[in-house]
Amino acid sequence: MVGAAPLTLLFPLALAVGQALAQPYVVVGQCRFGVPNGGYELRMPDGVLRVAGAFAQGRLTGTFIFWTAGGARIAVVPLDNDARNGTLALWYTNPQQGNEVGHKLEAPYVDDRLHGIKRSWYANGVQRGEYRYEHGVLLEAQAWTEAGAPLPDAQARSLASADTDADQQDYTALLALVRENQPVCEPAPPNGQPPRS
Repeated sequence: MVGAAPLTLLFPLALAVGQALAQPYVVVGQCRFGVPNGGYELRMPDGVLRVAGAFAQGRLTGTFIFWTAGGARIAVVPLDNDARNGTLALWYTNPQQGNEVGHKLEAPYVDDRLHGIKRSWYANGVQRGEYRYEHGVLLEAQAWTEAGAPLPDAQARSLASADTDADQQDYTALLALVRENQPVCEPAPPNGQPPRS
């Protein structure tokens, strides 16, 4: 495509998050009984929002949304008690324009295991794969080349496995950004009671 802006697959995501971990951040969050609890934001020193989510008794809960430094949404990760629950989504981004330009992944999870129809796309918008999982077990796999030609079943299943490994690396990198930048909490009193005010 002539004149098209370059796409970034989250540059790859692990590299982007690695660079992000080295950045100074402003952490906005609360604590209760010595652990993070309540709303959470991770911002750049200039105020740009990079992560929004919540903690419940020190565990990640609710929807965590991740953005690039330029403001493009790169991921939505639904969590319940530190486990993926709901549809995790990743996007390709355009670093020059600071926006997402297409889906990379939609993956449904129940109790931190793939469960349902997982879909992925190439950066050019062509569907890469469609896989059906039940409780983490791959039941059906369909996959295509970047040009849109279907792949044989064995190759589709192999691609599903490779994609799951790569997706896990992306997820781990995203969570590392949050884990390395949690609210600083005072230790809970030895008797476990909240401080008197």
